[in-house]
Amino acid sequence: MSTKYAIVVFPGTWSERDWAAAITDVLGETAELVFHKEKDLAGADCVVLPGGFSYGDYLRPGAIARFSPIMEAVADFANAGGPVIGSCNGFQVLCESGLLPGALMRNRSLQFRCQTQHLRVERAAAPFTSLAREGDVLSIPISHGDGNYHADDLTLARLEANGQIAFRYCTADGEVTGDANPNGSRANIAGITNEAGNVLGLMPHPERAVEAALGGTDGLVVLRSIQETVHERAGV
Repeated sequence: MSTKYAIVVFPGTWSERDWAAAITDVLGETAELVFHKEKDLAGADCVVLPGGFSYGDYLRPGAIARFSPIMEAVADFANAGGPVIGSCNGFQVLCESGLLPGALMRNRSLQFRCQTQHLRVERAAAPFTSLAREGDVLSIPISHGDGNYHADDLTLARLEANGQIAFRYCTADGEVTGDANPNGSRANIAGITNEAGNVLGLMPHPERAVEAALGGTDGLVVLRSIQETVHERAGV
């Protein structure tokens, strides 16, 4: 029996097909595209907010998407403990909706960054990194112009204290340096979770690193960790 992943699609979303292919062709699970005007997640076991430019990034990336009807169902799902992952624009939507703290700003370089990036695993725990070890280095693509994570000092200290920082940008050797930071994010943050740990936002695209023929499989550390947790929750 396969489990169901709901992939939310806003106007301007463009990586929903990458996520669907990773979930169905690689994980062997069921993926359903859920349009932003829907009001329920149709029995989903996991929710994905994919990358893109929802509503053309008008005002701010994710600022309008947060008001889409489907987001109330996403919030209810997350608050009930369901696993939610948002990559790139999905991370921005999660921050704008208040499901994650902080905000994503324009890259410090004011340039769009599209490249393979090294990430250091800071939190090795279900549901997103249970198959990793703290300190592992993953190679996963990024593709964004507004990936500069910002939070005030108090919020940043809380993220550190609660172990909510999931990934940091690093060198191939796992060193967290300024030169390894592609966008200017505070503390080299590439991804964070909520306090409960069941909502993850990250700027990199793990769904694009699931097949060796396409450049690498490090994204499977994230996707198969999610799959393991979803199976446990669903009793599969």
